[in-house]
Amino acid sequence: MHMHKLRWVVPSLLTLVAATLGLTQPASAATAAGERYVALGDSYSSGVGAGSYLSDSGSCQRSSKAYPSLWAAASAPASFSFTACSGATTSTVKSSQLTPLNSSTTLVSVTAGGNDVGFANVMQTCVLQSESTCVNAVNNAIAQVNNTLPGSLSSLYGTIRSKAPQAHVVVLGYPRFYQLNGSCIAGLSETERAAINRGSDALNGMLAKQAANAGFSYSSVVDEFTSHEICSGDAWLHSVSVPVSNSYHPTATGHASGYLPAFRSAV
Repeated sequence: MHMHKLRWVVPSLLTLVAATLGLTQPASAATAAGERYVALGDSYSSGVGAGSYLSDSGSCQRSSKAYPSLWAAASAPASFSFTACSGATTSTVKSSQLTPLNSSTTLVSVTAGGNDVGFANVMQTCVLQSESTCVNAVNNAIAQVNNTLPGSLSSLYGTIRSKAPQAHVVVLGYPRFYQLNGSCIAGLSETERAAINRGSDALNGMLAKQAANAGFSYSSVVDEFTSHEICSGDAWLHSVSVPVSNSYHPTATGHASGYLPAFRSAV
């Protein structure tokens, strides 16, 4: 074998051996130092419910315990811009959060869509009103997921891509909120809990579909939150709580043990 061929073969063999033995660094750790990361989205990205809100974030309620902050703290990217905001819709993400994006942005995370279909209002309806009213509210939200949300997501994702053409974009979903036949002895009926989960599944399905259409990565958080839903006995989500804005949002543990691993798996 010619020496110049050998020089090519040896490194590739070493790489193969290292990969086989699991000696390679995780991609996120190896590449994060050069990442230019922008975190977009609604309250599930800003960290409502996680506490430790950043003083300059005001009503957006960005938390140092939210998954974007945790990932940036652990990975030390070259830059980190955190513009996610409580209450954001696809249109307000597009209109007010995209300023940090540019051609040097390498990584973007986004959660958006729940507020477009009024999911917070659906939850409130289910808590305060009858079972049939709750189920109707969920069905109306699912109709919006199927009819109006695709265009809204497509518009947002297209704008993100045009502003950050080089970025790896990760779309994260929402948890399934209830463990059915769980430990809750009061509150919503099983029918209502199952309806809310059905709404969450529909929303996540559409996010996954539109992310794929845009060439983005979709990362579900449902697996991470399984056995940690409301009524599980070890919930990483706030049930109906005070302040009411925390309700149905991840706790700090939900970000550290749910959203962060889901994001890391897609980076």
